[in-house]
Amino acid sequence: MRVTLGFISLWVVSILPAQSAEVFQEPNVFLSEVFANSVPDPSFLWLKGEIKEAARNVLRRDAGVLRQRYWHADGRTAWILDEIGKTQPITTGISIRNGEVERVQILIYRESHGWEVRYPFFTDQFRGMTLRQENELSSRVDGISGATLSVRAITKLVRLALLYDAFVQQEQ
Repeated sequence: MRVTLGFISLWVVSILPAQSAEVFQEPNVFLSEVFANSVPDPSFLWLKGEIKEAARNVLRRDAGVLRQRYWHADGRTAWILDEIGKTQPITTGISIRNGEVERVQILIYRESHGWEVRYPFFTDQFRGMTLRQENELSSRVDGISGATLSVRAITKLVRLALLYDAFVQQEQ
């Protein structure tokens, strides 16, 4: 009986998906690259009123935080944001310069599927995108078969970073 329970326990553990995070780039390394090793002190965007409502429209849910940390220098902002793919958060670094996406980098990926979004063939397509009316991206995003939810999550984060950047620029 013990042997049978032992084998059943091992079998159950072996079929459960691994929930480990894959760190593709540390957030501090991303920031160092964006700001050429001269990372400014973080600033905070308070999510209230119009900003909170706009973020809710992009995410289709409440942002879940009262303020969002970002870094700002020389007309550039950098954002480290999380969004759920299927079940786990995807941590993404996004830099914006003069209202255009400069760089998208998947920093930490926790999902079991859809990790292809980390490759430049996907992330590079955001370069140069801006926000149009209704907070839509200026260009179409090509998806990845089998990574639909991850693609949607990253697309939301890019829209959100552009939206947040626009509010920061208004405050300047």
